[in-house]
Amino acid sequence: MSTVAAEEEEETEKKSIWKKIKSIIPPANERKKLLPLGLIFFCNLFIYTILRDTKDVLMVTAPGSGAEVIPFLKTYVNLPAAIGFTVLYSKLCNKMEQKDVFYTCTFPFLAFFSAFAMFIYPNVNVLHPNALIDHLAGILPLGFSAPLSIIRNWSYALFYVMAEMWGSVVVSLLFWSFANEITSVDEAKKYYPLFGMGANVALIFSGQYVKWVSNIRKALPPGVDAWGVSLKYLMGAVVACGCSMLGLFSYMQRNIVNDPASVDKTKKKGPKKAKVKMGMRESAKFLMDSEYIRNLATLVISYGMCINIVEVTWKSKLKMAFPNPNDYSTFMGNFSSATGTVTLIMMLLGRSIFQKFGWRVAALITPTMIGVTGLAFFGLNMFSGFFEPVAGALGTTPLMLAVLVGAAQNILSKSSKYSLFDPCKEMAYIPLDQESKTKGKAAVDVIGNPLGKSGGSFIQQILIFLVGNLAMATPYLAGILGVLVYFWVKAANSLATKFDEAMIAVEEA
Repeated sequence: MSTVAAEEEEETEKKSIWKKIKSIIPPANERKKLLPLGLIFFCNLFIYTILRDTKDVLMVTAPGSGAEVIPFLKTYVNLPAAIGFTVLYSKLCNKMEQKDVFYTCTFPFLAFFSAFAMFIYPNVNVLHPNALIDHLAGILPLGFSAPLSIIRNWSYALFYVMAEMWGSVVVSLLFWSFANEITSVDEAKKYYPLFGMGANVALIFSGQYVKWVSNIRKALPPGVDAWGVSLKYLMGAVVACGCSMLGLFSYMQRNIVNDPASVDKTKKKGPKKAKVKMGMRESAKFLMDSEYIRNLATLVISYGMCINIVEVTWKSKLKMAFPNPNDYSTFMGNFSSATGTVTLIMMLLGRSIFQKFGWRVAALITPTMIGVTGLAFFGLNMFSGFFEPVAGALGTTPLMLAVLVGAAQNILSKSSKYSLFDPCKEMAYIPLDQESKTKGKAAVDVIGNPLGKSGGSFIQQILIFLVGNLAMATPYLAGILGVLVYFWVKAANSLATKFDEAMIAVEEA
């Protein structure tokens, strides 16, 4: 009798394990849309990783240029471009269906990156006004060197802006708008955190591709423009991935979007609203009147400013600790590996956090993480003498201790962003009506992202001008970080309440 009972218990346990496995695997109707959607996201991030690396190489190594031009690019070139695109996007949304907006916005990017490698870069000596800028540099004060460098290398600056805009427009705006249209809140809570794993896989694959391109470059005969050849391979991969992404998007439009088994139109995420065509002034007033959208914008801008303020200071310390380029590169390789590993772990934890604790707790983790670790990093810099015995006990120096704490800060900040902050932000759009989704998301993602980055750069420019250098500005940056985190947490709490109310309204509708 006991044997029979044991066998029954074992059989019950096997069924329980099988049920758990089945609960993890998405059902067939969800797999049908999640697989192509995940591939689109992979292509997007593969492209963005290549563009992000290439844009820095072009601008930093350009004639008469350097890393100091990047804050000026973000503030005075990228931000106006983002605002201009938002005006255009608002008009496109009034005149086109969403799928046509996706095609219309993506094609110009791919055409430009192809043209840059094939036609623009090979002719930069003709296209760049070197003689004029050399003449102006001899007349104007030294403070004009960064703006003059941007004008001198205008095609590289344009590439930099287009690469930045790919992240804001195609990844943040177009992809997530489409994902939100075909995904329910319950599905988003389960699968959005896992989408971020695609970002890490794309990073690994794109890194290996760049390494392969580098090996080809080493084998080229003397006299060949090695970087020009590399650009063609890199941009070729960008265009190929972009075309694959558009093909997958077209497939989903034909076979999934109108399939009721995959996209339940009766559970669409927000109250239906007649399409309203508004001018830019009316759109701006509409967004300013929405506390929900303002809270979302506060989250995005706060993240951009906080990460920029801490990251630039950390990189200045990193250069002091590793003045040799090979040592610097080795450290960054280890840093990237650690970031990928921690992010993958956070992706797996993110799903449980959303299911057990809800949107509010998930949204508050990233600002708390950045605030605590960021202030700890600044504290090590401001009171390095006080921490010298601690550093000595650990067998290191205060500088290296600051570098390691800064690295941990960056790793934890980025991993919490990819696994929790981004999914929280995207979920918040789901219960909104179509008008708030399209125009609100455009304002938040396309303007908010660069405004956060350029805002952090602008603060640093002012402080360096006032106090002399970045090291002297550290106490002020720490205070500003604390203020930003306070408003970030306040906005997240307010948005959590409104998100819960919006979800109740959707369920009752």
